[in-house]
Amino acid sequence: MTADIKTDPDTKSLRRVDRAIADLRRGLPVVIHSENGAVVALSTEMAFDAELEKLAAMGEAPFLALTAHRANVLHIKPTGENTIRVKIEDWMDVPLMRALADATHDLDHPFRGPFTRLKGAVSKACEGSIKLAKLARLLPSTLVSEIDADTAEDLAANEDLGILHASEIFQYDERAAFQLHPVAGAWVPLQGSENTHIQSFRPIDGGIEHLAILIGDPNRHEPVLARLHSECFTGDLIGSLKCDCGEQLRGAIKAIADEGSGVLLYLAQEGRGIGLINKLRAYKLQKDGFDTIDANERLGFDADERVFRPAAEMLKHLGFNKVRLMTNNPEKVEGLDRCGIDVVERVVHKFPSNSHNELYLATKRKKSGHYL
Repeated sequence: MTADIKTDPDTKSLRRVDRAIADLRRGLPVVIHSENGAVVALSTEMAFDAELEKLAAMGEAPFLALTAHRANVLHIKPTGENTIRVKIEDWMDVPLMRALADATHDLDHPFRGPFTRLKGAVSKACEGSIKLAKLARLLPSTLVSEIDADTAEDLAANEDLGILHASEIFQYDERAAFQLHPVAGAWVPLQGSENTHIQSFRPIDGGIEHLAILIGDPNRHEPVLARLHSECFTGDLIGSLKCDCGEQLRGAIKAIADEGSGVLLYLAQEGRGIGLINKLRAYKLQKDGFDTIDANERLGFDADERVFRPAAEMLKHLGFNKVRLMTNNPEKVEGLDRCGIDVVERVVHKFPSNSHNELYLATKRKKSGHYL
């Protein structure tokens, strides 16, 4: 499948997903079809009465779609599926459904329900709506109305809605990473290393660029000292004490400079891939007493939503196929290996905790297997 994605000259699929992402963020519905069904879906976070009424007029009675993580928090019994469908009862208004999607309201309204879980197989189209919400950096919950697959295209055309196949959504991360291309680059002397070149890589959707920080002149014929660093606005830029990201960033630059050369990839994957706004939501849950993993899962996300294909493709663009990876995260090693980058050595990269991030670091060690 990877080879087919990489060589596919047709970018219409990516454009369809891009439009759907933008429409969800605007509070507009999208049409998703698959081999086992078709739906019109709306982001729960962006839904209001008028949007839900319009959704109901397009197909069957709408239902609320949640991830299994989020449903578990709401005491809805699991089905073995990743997506749980919940009947919209007469007493459930749109503000309540927005609150059901957002775990930061849980402690304010602890006695909600009971909820009626809908039985039957979940269509790939419905599952795709949840993945699309994640790609849009919205809460992973949608309001969904099932429609006749044979009329999906006509409905989309008549209502001027974006339409796409569920497989396009699930393949998007890989397809988009293969379409990364280098754009502007410049010599930028840093405090920790004056001999530094920054090369930007733009995703095909025109979104936030990833950056490669090249220190010195790394030898392309030897394993390069490398660090994958997911952007962290709070830690990197304004000095948050809730994580060790700022220390890891500046420490990596210093360590690479001391080595003589290497590369740091600064990846646009804020909050382990859930986005800055959702990370702030997770921070509120941490303030309420939940650890970093529990907070992500209460919001409906996986513990880590990052993908490693963009990093691998950037390294290949730069001429690196073997790395000595500065990380404490075993998933980064495995992720690069799966994407064709040979990790010949894991280089320890850790820093002392403080009173604000000691639980955060302990959780990563105990629950995520970090070497801390």
